[in-house]
Amino acid sequence: MLRLHERRAVLAAVALASAAVFAQENPYLTVENWARMPEGRTWGSTSAVDIDRDGTSIWVAERCGENSCVGSSLPTVLKFDASGRLVRSFGGGMFIFPHGIHVDRDGNVWIADGMPPRGGTPPAGTGHTVVKFSPDGKVLMTLGTPGGAMEPGYFFQPNDVLVAPDGAIFVAEGHGGPNSRILKFTKDGKLLKTWGKKGTAPGEFDQPHALAMDSKGRLFVGDRGNNRIQIFDQDGNFLEQWTEFSRPSGIYIDKHDTIYVSDSESGSVARDRTNWKRGIRIGKISDRKVIAFIPDPVENVTGTSAAEGVAVDAAGNVYGAEVGSKSLKKYVRR
Repeated sequence: MLRLHERRAVLAAVALASAAVFAQENPYLTVENWARMPEGRTWGSTSAVDIDRDGTSIWVAERCGENSCVGSSLPTVLKFDASGRLVRSFGGGMFIFPHGIHVDRDGNVWIADGMPPRGGTPPAGTGHTVVKFSPDGKVLMTLGTPGGAMEPGYFFQPNDVLVAPDGAIFVAEGHGGPNSRILKFTKDGKLLKTWGKKGTAPGEFDQPHALAMDSKGRLFVGDRGNNRIQIFDQDGNFLEQWTEFSRPSGIYIDKHDTIYVSDSESGSVARDRTNWKRGIRIGKISDRKVIAFIPDPVENVTGTSAAEGVAVDAAGNVYGAEVGSKSLKKYVRR
């Protein structure tokens, strides 16, 4: 049974969603082919993009020119400068399906190696881990069991990772399998707690696909399969849920508490959501209003399309990491 404050939070979310006016204004121009790959290499699928601590450089985890790195030794973790020039790469042969990325306050790069790819068999004992790299590519920490582990072990299909200001590590786990939960670790990698299970109630998840944190330290979870964002304190206590930002594949919150939420599945993978448009919705956390929308340029698709991962640099440029089109888009203000 839900506590009173939880029932009120759910009712408030439903009321806001039903009354929300979904802005269609797109104040951005699309920059295609901004990030330049080395000669002879093409973009693969990517859902992982984040901003370097310098505020201008972009980190991406890319799936080896395909939608899987099985059998490839190509470096998967790539850093581009503000002009789109590749300045660093590493991680070759380490991942099967790089899924989530996070750059912490010290500039370290964290990669969540997610679900097994469709088609092809991953090498035994690979994948399903979270790896921490130094900015120059040195492995500093590995969490999880290579090859995957179910509860009480970890991980099986980790989707995203986030490091809080105090160093606590949060991992979102479950991409359609039986596990759907959040795990919290100390800065040294000791498991502190887990919360959530597969379901639709507050505090339950169906594909917790993205993590972000606002200036108050609240943890935002993109509960994609349930078409909502759930918000928790850092001890896992449910605070509220939002539905007005559609079906969240990715979430980014900037230092001004502007929230950017990417929807890559409405009307395609989630075919029952034809009244929602795929794209990136932008709003303020303070009032939860959608104030801008970058639409998916493709109207009719059967799979994932538009950005899954989303990030924003210090100048306000938006970056969309796309699985379906195998690209990294840049969006600049008109």
